[in-house]
Amino acid sequence: MKKVKTTVIGSYPVQINNMELMKKYFNQTEISWEKYIKKAVEDMVNAGIDLISDGQTRDPFVNIFFRKLKGCRIRDRAEVIDKIEHVEPITVEDQKYVKTLLPPGKELIGLLTGPYTLTKTCVDLFYNDEKQLAFDFADALRKEAKILQKHVHMIGIDEPFFSISIPEYARELIVKIIKGLSCPTRLHVCGDVSNIVPKLLEIPVDVLSHEFKASPHLFNVFKDYSFKQHICLGSVRSDDTRVETAEEIKTHIEKGIETFNGRISQISPDCGLRLLPRNVAFQKLKNLVKAKEAITIW
Repeated sequence: MKKVKTTVIGSYPVQINNMELMKKYFNQTEISWEKYIKKAVEDMVNAGIDLISDGQTRDPFVNIFFRKLKGCRIRDRAEVIDKIEHVEPITVEDQKYVKTLLPPGKELIGLLTGPYTLTKTCVDLFYNDEKQLAFDFADALRKEAKILQKHVHMIGIDEPFFSISIPEYARELIVKIIKGLSCPTRLHVCGDVSNIVPKLLEIPVDVLSHEFKASPHLFNVFKDYSFKQHICLGSVRSDDTRVETAEEIKTHIEKGIETFNGRISQISPDCGLRLLPRNVAFQKLKNLVKAKEAITIW
């Protein structure tokens, strides 16, 4: 059986020195995020995680993209004021830096915030057409993914808004990004996806990632379907400061093994850990790794 990897979903909590950032901003000096990225990556490495991200320390996961895409500006909220265009790499330099920090044997996942989530979290002052805006975001993300694939082992697309209101064109939207990529792809949809599983299974990514810890009823939902995708099993909560024991996580993983019959390829937190204290996030990752290593039936 192919090795099951421990991984993360997206954001990781590190303490940002806001005063330092403000001084550099007002002095018009370059702001370096490398030390914050390094802290996040070091925690993941020290916890024993196999497939690592940059921690999305630079910004909230939507603003990372809004700040760099032509046609967007950020005020109280992100606003779309012109046609969306990808004019320069958005996340690539951070991934190049992360690769210099990774020990041998560790892998890197590059993260994209999905086009539908970007559409639903901005104020549209230009398109007045939600579908067209979503597809223009998808086109921009496709260009980012084409560059990103050269520097990462996998690309993950985060679409939390699919669990709230998945559009009829969801499959087409994601395919626009991933078609022709040379690396594996993962789609993460947090929240309760029990009512949209058939639509998610239509999307031809390699891995589907969901909150199985917060929503354990999803085990029974997925039992009713056969599918080709592998599963990233959410196994610790990202919205609770209680640190699950390794034994509790192990029991949860074993339930996943029983349900998915060899289709689990990744074990992760339910979602990004940004809102947790750093020490709590780190201990959750450590226990996740301990639990996975204690499984003897892989």
